[in-house]
Amino acid sequence: MPRASRRSFLGAALGLPGLAAAIQTQTSPYRRPKLKITDVRTAMIRAHGLQLHVRVYTDQGLVGHGEATDAAAGGAPLVTGFRRGLIGQDPLNVDLLWERLRTMGIFAGAQAGQYVAALSGLEIALWDLAGKAVGLPVYQLLGGKMRDRIRMYCDSQTNLPENPGAKEKLQQIKDLGFTAIKTDIDDARDPMRWDPVNWTASNAEIDTMLRKVTFLRESFDKRVDVAVDMHGRYDLGSAKRVAAALEPFRLLFLEEPVPPENIDAMRDVRESTKTPICCGENLFLRHGFREVLEKRAADIIMPDIQKCGGLLESRKIADMAHTYYVPVAPHCVVSPIGTMASCHVCAAIPNFLVLEWHWIQRLEVWRNFVTEGEIIEKGFIAVPDRPGLGVEMNEEAARKAQVPGTSWFAA
Repeated sequence: MPRASRRSFLGAALGLPGLAAAIQTQTSPYRRPKLKITDVRTAMIRAHGLQLHVRVYTDQGLVGHGEATDAAAGGAPLVTGFRRGLIGQDPLNVDLLWERLRTMGIFAGAQAGQYVAALSGLEIALWDLAGKAVGLPVYQLLGGKMRDRIRMYCDSQTNLPENPGAKEKLQQIKDLGFTAIKTDIDDARDPMRWDPVNWTASNAEIDTMLRKVTFLRESFDKRVDVAVDMHGRYDLGSAKRVAAALEPFRLLFLEEPVPPENIDAMRDVRESTKTPICCGENLFLRHGFREVLEKRAADIIMPDIQKCGGLLESRKIADMAHTYYVPVAPHCVVSPIGTMASCHVCAAIPNFLVLEWHWIQRLEVWRNFVTEGEIIEKGFIAVPDRPGLGVEMNEEAARKAQVPGTSWFAA
């Protein structure tokens, strides 16, 4: 068989069908990687909540690494359960393995939550492995690259002028060069809340919310976009009042002003205001986003790639959103490994807006977590051209965040 050039290979890979055909025709029958999965192992990290790290091992020494979050508690036993259906399988058949495990788990909660989060971490590891096997970055396997760098926003959490260290923290974010920033305005400990259970916001509470946003807005140049998170806690009336009160700030978005399970309520908030509404970090799979898009319940969607189904599922969610002209701003609270995995999806989709970063309070761990060191430069991440995800864990640094009493990729 005549040797194909790298240019002809990449030229054929103009999307997932093109990529599949290219691998079949350009590497058959002698050069196509012949891999078998030999093991799947996990480790647990505590940074911004729990993160489940997943590694897939093969008979040729290649290892893929993925990460899951939020619903990751209990994920390690689930991955151990997946292991039986993976040993001996070809890891390049990523979507087949994902679909088989998803459908097999229909009676085990495979529609959402811990099951899908664990499956997401595994799927990301498979894509990392596939990229390493064929010598391509993951974005190429997802259809190619639409942008070279990914715009990040920094989640600063809660800020008021009187908060200890608030001004110093915001100055640090400014010095890091971010072009977008987010603040949290929900507060269970606000002294103006009169009931520990009911989240109807009082006038004084809303005044405090506006002070937080004002402080953030006045701390940054007008070219820096400001987003606000309400964490899905409030009732419909409160959400509408806050969204209206925030209109003069011209926010990048207002995130989850009401709980995510009632799509009609989210749509009501959106229809009541000029403030862009964003939701989706607590939705799973394409099926979880269908109603949001069909009912025009959000201006922006924010799937969490490390728990909503993984890289290809997130690509499919983004493609659904694109048919409604809805941009995607993924939720992202994970390590540089999961963050870079998200960047590969963000590079490959046309409707990417901005990606979250939530490690301002744990910078030392972040900067040493992968052997490549700091991956954010002036608020952007350059998408690497190295095979797979393009980053590798620094074991010594990462183990400083290991959850006590848990195993570390033990056989």
